[in-house]
Amino acid sequence: MSHHIFPVDTFSIWRNVCVQGHKSVLCSCDIESQAHNELIHCYRVRRYMLAIRPVGLCMIINNNNFKDGSQRRGTDKDAQSLAEVFSWLGFRVLMCKDLNKHQMDQALTFQVLEHGDAFICSILSHGNKGVGCDQSVLTGKPKVFLIQACQGSNIQRGAQLMETDDDTSPSTIPEDADVLVAMATVEDHVAIRDPFDGSWFVQSLCEQLKERCPRGEDIVSILHFVNNDVAHREGPLHFQSGEVKPARQMPEPKFTLTKKLVLQPQHS
Repeated sequence: MSHHIFPVDTFSIWRNVCVQGHKSVLCSCDIESQAHNELIHCYRVRRYMLAIRPVGLCMIINNNNFKDGSQRRGTDKDAQSLAEVFSWLGFRVLMCKDLNKHQMDQALTFQVLEHGDAFICSILSHGNKGVGCDQSVLTGKPKVFLIQACQGSNIQRGAQLMETDDDTSPSTIPEDADVLVAMATVEDHVAIRDPFDGSWFVQSLCEQLKERCPRGEDIVSILHFVNNDVAHREGPLHFQSGEVKPARQMPEPKFTLTKKLVLQPQHS
């Protein structure tokens, strides 16, 4: 099991007032006042309060190489795109590569303790059953699971790609409040992944986050745009047997979020 941590700028509070000419730096009381106002705003609009820096942990489980010798070509592109965008959004990013089910369970059990104000987990793999996490330390805080895996072998007619993430049913996430699970595709269907450009779902998600998070849009609204973008993609699906079939893909987000989750870029 390998891990790589992407650095995120640390958050510091200056206790003294520094004046240079007519330009002053915010003192601790100014920052505390801003934090108080932000808390009131979040309460009024029913928005999750994300005050800690880093905002939380973003764990990316990137399974590329399998025991049977097969590879999920294009998955490294997805992992890098996710790492870049969530680091930009203020998360500490932890990359885990080629984990089996037991290792995935362990990673989710131990690493989730460092989640901060929010927890993001992205699983890039073939389908895997029974992956969850201990939510006792996450009560009342948003937990987002992004799953790039198939939910079956059926092909939605109409998609551009070479490979799919087929196998058994994808990861199961405990049902609880404050959870969002965004599946790359609907039940019983394949999820499409380009061996060079990455998967439709992950690449669309990263593009939409980069475009819409600076505008203050919440993640559920952003996923609506991801759904629309992926649903309008189409092209030939090539199988190893040489067979080519037309295909389409429809992502499926499910959530029990009780407030709006707004992720914003963290400026250094």
